[in-house]
Amino acid sequence: MSLGSIFDIAGSGMTAQSLRLNTTASNIANAETASSSTDTTYRARKPVFAAIQHSMMNPSPQGFGMGSQDGSGVGVTVEGIVESDAELQMRYQPEHPAANEDGYVFYPNVNVVEEMADMMSSSRSFQMNVDVMNTAKSMMQRILTLGQQ
Repeated sequence: MSLGSIFDIAGSGMTAQSLRLNTTASNIANAETASSSTDTTYRARKPVFAAIQHSMMNPSPQGFGMGSQDGSGVGVTVEGIVESDAELQMRYQPEHPAANEDGYVFYPNVNVVEEMADMMSSSRSFQMNVDVMNTAKSMMQRILTLGQQ
């Protein structure tokens, strides 16, 4: 793996964690959204990540790239965003404006504590990728100064 590909790897990680932060924020924002039916109730969303294989990042005519030949991943991509199939919260609140004919109100299947943990984890992962990029940049700058002395 070349030093330059580190920027691609860390950049893909930053993009993935940014999307994870956005979906987590959306889940938290909709945690107490009431609805009168299960069809219209917000459901928690989670991104699905997949490793990018080296041959996909750096395709070459020979069929293999310059670095890792063992099939290891060299980045991450978002395959999609899936909705949770966990059971929705059903509360008996006949006075609520969104109550159905039986007096029940449906709330999303969002666990705010879990979402906060996801938010902290993705924020730290994003910061670690920033640190990797800064370290690689610093190493490249040091390599350029080797010839000056």
